[in-house]
Amino acid sequence: MRFALRSAVTSAVAAATLLVGGAGTAQATPPGPGVTGRVISQTTIGATDYILREITVPPGQATGWHFHDGPLYGVVKKGTLSHFDSTCASDGVYPKGSFIEEPAGPGNVHIGRNLGDTAIVLEVLYVLPHGAPFSQDAPNPGCGFQ
Repeated sequence: MRFALRSAVTSAVAAATLLVGGAGTAQATPPGPGVTGRVISQTTIGATDYILREITVPPGQATGWHFHDGPLYGVVKKGTLSHFDSTCASDGVYPKGSFIEEPAGPGNVHIGRNLGDTAIVLEVLYVLPHGAPFSQDAPNPGCGFQ
């Protein structure tokens, strides 16, 4: 099952890379000093935007609490991502080479944190309704961390 998911995500990222031509402009991700996002490529098909981004999270920083209006599929290229849901529980630790999928909607508030000493670099495919932002900020759901 894990292999099937990995193959599906790899195929989705590869297909998006082929579908999406050109480079976009840099956009910042939700709060965290030094957290950056860079659009690698982007295209719109029908009412859906397919955007491939590189996200960097420095050691000790986080993405901020947020959710997405569409699903995301990612690969950890460097570092280890610690992912937490709105119950403050870890819902995954993703070292280099891992695949991550984030479901859409305000019921899926989460935060990505870098608890290590190496920058995290993610390659992420956003599948969003046309014109939607990369993420929607959300308040801290009561966790003792940001």
